[in-house]
Amino acid sequence: MWSIVAIWTLPTVGLFVSGFRQRDAQRRTGWWNLRLGDLTGDNYDAVFSARDSLTTSLLNSFAIAIPATIIPIAIAAIAAYGFAWMDFPGRRVLFMGTVSLLAVPLQVALIPLLQMFVGGAHLSLPLFNKTITVVPDLNLVNTTTAVWITHAGFAMPFAVFLFHSYISNLPRDLFEAARIDGAGHFDIFWRLVLPLSLPVLAAFGTFQFLWTWNDYLIANTFAGTNPDARPTTIIIANLAGAFGQNEHLLPAAGFVQAFFPLVVFFALQRYFIRGILAGSIKQ
Repeated sequence: MWSIVAIWTLPTVGLFVSGFRQRDAQRRTGWWNLRLGDLTGDNYDAVFSARDSLTTSLLNSFAIAIPATIIPIAIAAIAAYGFAWMDFPGRRVLFMGTVSLLAVPLQVALIPLLQMFVGGAHLSLPLFNKTITVVPDLNLVNTTTAVWITHAGFAMPFAVFLFHSYISNLPRDLFEAARIDGAGHFDIFWRLVLPLSLPVLAAFGTFQFLWTWNDYLIANTFAGTNPDARPTTIIIANLAGAFGQNEHLLPAAGFVQAFFPLVVFFALQRYFIRGILAGSIKQ
């Protein structure tokens, strides 16, 4: 087990070491041929003092990743409880429709979403010669809000499916005992379901935070032309220059960008295995 941990840790160690090596040393030998004379802090100085500030981009990444993680968890947990333990007409059809959205690639929605963020969404009714505004023009393009809304929306079907698999396998006796004591759906959800579902919530939160933090396509589509809204992935991609003349700065920038996801992962890793096995074993 420790040998596997060491192998998976090597790329991160190499990234960290290469960030302190001079350009000529990086080009001449691998990071394992470390010499004290080759070490320098100039790479990190250049990264944090770049024209497109890495500090500002880190704040933008947090402004995108945090709501894009918390909002799907909050909404999907309530929806999963409803699908699992509440009887209402069309429950199975709605659940199947929600889960089927997993088959929709995010890439096919980029242009429609971009058009909606620019001018809103409108529905034309030819028979009545009228146009209904479904989504008003909120002028969200080139903002972090457009990025995290997209991430949150496309994460919802998977979150509902994952949480439903876990919540539906919770012991029925607990719910029956709570109802006998006079607890309603809100009390059951808040006092029983949420504490018992903490592993799967933390596992999904870890996945979602990593996916959102490391995203480049969505961020570049909806906020790439606004320097004040760019996350770290765009800044790092632009840091090397048009012809790659600053490629020696990429290891330092990459380690800074990867540091916070590592912190999140190790903080929640005790829930990770329990969460990814959600629903695989009957309780």
